[in-house]
Amino acid sequence: MKNLLFLLLFAPALAFGYQGNPNLDAITQALSSGDVETLSKYFADNVEISIKDNEQLYPKAKATEVVRSFFSSNKPKSFQQVHEGTSRENSDRYCIGNLSATNGSYRVYLYLKAAGNTLKIQEIRFDEE
Repeated sequence: MKNLLFLLLFAPALAFGYQGNPNLDAITQALSSGDVETLSKYFADNVEISIKDNEQLYPKAKATEVVRSFFSSNKPKSFQQVHEGTSRENSDRYCIGNLSATNGSYRVYLYLKAAGNTLKIQEIRFDEE
């Protein structure tokens, strides 16, 4: 009986595995490979970008150029997500990770606003380690 209960309750979860958040997975993959085109698909209309303490709010098109310029000077080797979570007030999310690039390592902070079933990047920070 216990085995049957186990199969009924846990087998579906084991069979399908952890699905994660497809938006966040795509964002972290884009960071890892330096894929600005994919990353910019998740930008909000205005994105606050901070690179080495230089912080500014940009419209989506300009934010894409700024991140492209950063990646051209700091070609990403890998991105390792360290922590993610949901804000207390709503379903907004955050992600913290380490970006290894050709010219150094960066701690990356993302703040993502929930927009329906999609996450939009409101803020991205690249802090030199």
